[in-house]
Amino acid sequence: MMRYGALLAVLIPLFPATSGRAHEIRPAYLDLRETTRDEFAVIWKVPAQGDMRLSLNAVLPAPCVEKAGRARSIDGSAYLEQWTVGCPGGLTGGEITIEGLRSTLTEALVRIEYRSGDTEVVRVMPDAPSFTVAGAKSFLDVARTYFLLGVDHILSGFDHLLFVLALLLLIRDRRMLIKTITAFTIAHSITLAGASLGYFSLPQKPVEATIALSIAFVASELVRMKPGEMRLSESVPWVVAFAFGLLHGFGFAGALKEIGLPQSDVPLGLLTFNLGVEAGQLIFVAAASVLLRVAGALVTVPLAQARKAGAYMIGTAAMLWLIPRIAGLVA
Repeated sequence: MMRYGALLAVLIPLFPATSGRAHEIRPAYLDLRETTRDEFAVIWKVPAQGDMRLSLNAVLPAPCVEKAGRARSIDGSAYLEQWTVGCPGGLTGGEITIEGLRSTLTEALVRIEYRSGDTEVVRVMPDAPSFTVAGAKSFLDVARTYFLLGVDHILSGFDHLLFVLALLLLIRDRRMLIKTITAFTIAHSITLAGASLGYFSLPQKPVEATIALSIAFVASELVRMKPGEMRLSESVPWVVAFAFGLLHGFGFAGALKEIGLPQSDVPLGLLTFNLGVEAGQLIFVAAASVLLRVAGALVTVPLAQARKAGAYMIGTAAMLWLIPRIAGLVA
């Protein structure tokens, strides 16, 4: 019989429960679209909260000259700047820098679309805030960029991971666990695709509050577990996972919208981002399962006590997310 106490004592503090948002580390987005020869329409999107924004600036190659003043606005949780630049000789071979990126925990996605139809998508990281424009990227390069964004998003999406961890603790049968995780995957893939393609949508703030509530619900089910009794969440956990997975999909779609998904990249970006999310989820499930087995071999805390302690820690984290998210609805 597994013993979970030591593992939970290590895992739960890793989730930043004091944060109202579990996806605060959002990437900046720079879009350059060639409208006429050597002239580009620029969109610069920076994560923001209210009137506060990350102190990031996009620095284009030296030959580029602004041709008009910048239009500035706040769009939801992003600060936007739009302007036009002329770059004699084009961008190829020039260096683009995301100024201020080194001092943050976020990253930036840069997309360049040329008149020829070629595109270049580059992921800029804090340890390498500059890159040299190559001129075009292959289909596989673009797919790889969005795939890695998906992996990073789920592995830094602490609320989604905490929901999956709660499912791992709730379900004892391996086949039922696979069925439940599959239902969760199918559900959030449906809403991620539908919302990203514009078929339906929900406001992001209520979605985030409900995601926190879904975690609290599964935690409460863990607390109420009794030997010999099968609650609905235990007998058909895949139904619960599917229902809440639909909501989590809207959360993923909101993140993808914040990242910036150009219409021309929707099919490829959506598919590979979703595959990245699933890969990250599988990595987490595999790692957590291994650690649970190791903890079971090393720790002598009774299963029921360890599960209940884990449920209280998960529920507390969920409520610390839920309260500020509800407050944000009326702010």
